[in-house]
Amino acid sequence: MAHRWTNTMTARDVTAERHWLNRRQIMAGLGGLAVAGLAGRAQAADGLTPNSWEEITNYNNYYEFGTGKEDPARYAGDLTIAPWSVQIDGMVDRPGAYGLDDILSKMTIEERIYRFRCVEAWSMVVPWSGFELADLLEMAGVQSGATHVAFETVLRPDEMPGVSRNVLEWPYVEGLRLDEAMHPLTIMATGIYGRDIPRQNGAPLRLVVPWKYGYKSIKSVVRVTLTDKEPPTSWNKANAREYGFYSNVNPAVDHPRWSQATEREIGGGLFAKRKPTLVFNGYDEVASLYEGMDLTVNH
Repeated sequence: MAHRWTNTMTARDVTAERHWLNRRQIMAGLGGLAVAGLAGRAQAADGLTPNSWEEITNYNNYYEFGTGKEDPARYAGDLTIAPWSVQIDGMVDRPGAYGLDDILSKMTIEERIYRFRCVEAWSMVVPWSGFELADLLEMAGVQSGATHVAFETVLRPDEMPGVSRNVLEWPYVEGLRLDEAMHPLTIMATGIYGRDIPRQNGAPLRLVVPWKYGYKSIKSVVRVTLTDKEPPTSWNKANAREYGFYSNVNPAVDHPRWSQATEREIGGGLFAKRKPTLVFNGYDEVASLYEGMDLTVNH
C-alpha cells in the first residue's frame, strides 16, 4: 500500500497517557520537529493538547446506546467486537467480507491528533491511531465511475439498548464523496492514546473526518460501499433541513436552532469562554475540495 506519513507506531510503542501528554507537549514546544508532513502539523506544530482519556471516553454520542452523553460508556460494554469483519462492496474490483485482523495486517497504523467538533457546538482534541481510508479503498480496488463511499454501523438490538427508542432509522449510515474519502486527513481509527478504541467511541473501527461535524465520523463500521450516487445518511434522512450531506464545520452556517460561530471546549471548566469556530475545523487544506461550491447551500 502507499503510505504517506512517517509517524507510524506499533503496539510496542504505546505510552502511558501521562507520559504521552508530556511527550506531545515537548514536541509542540520544539515546533513539531520530530513529526513530519501534514499529520505532523495537525499533531505538534499547532500545539494541540489532547483531552484526557476520561473526557474522551465518557462524553460522546452513540445513540444506539442512548441519547445521554454518559450512556455509551454505561451501556456499550456488551457490544461484541471480536471477531469483526467489514463488507466492502459495490464498485470495487475485490468485493468481499474482510476480517479486521487481515485488514490491519496490510495497513500502517499512524497517530493523528485531531480537533473534533460536534454539531452540538462542543469540541475536544482526540489523539487517534489508525490508517488512511484511502489505503483501505485501494486494497479493495476502486472502479472507474465510483463517486461516493457509503458506510454502515453494526446493528445488534440485543446489545444496543438505545435502538428501541427509534430516535433514528437503523442501522446508522453515512457517506462521503470519493475525493473526501481519499483525502489523506480521512482515517479509519482503531485506537485512542495508543490503546484499542473503546466500544463507546466506536470500537473496533470507526471513520474520522476531522473537518466535518462529528456525526459524519460513523462508528463501529461493518460495511463500506462504493457507488456512483450520493448515498443516504442517517441524520439527513431524519431532518434534511438541519443536517446536510456535507456537514462541513462552518461558523457562517448556523444550525437552525443554535449558532455555530463559537464552540465550548470539553474540559475547559464551568466558566471557560467559548472559542471561535474555525472554517473546516481549522483544516484549510481541504478547501480545494469545494472550489466553486456554495457551502451555505451545500451545507
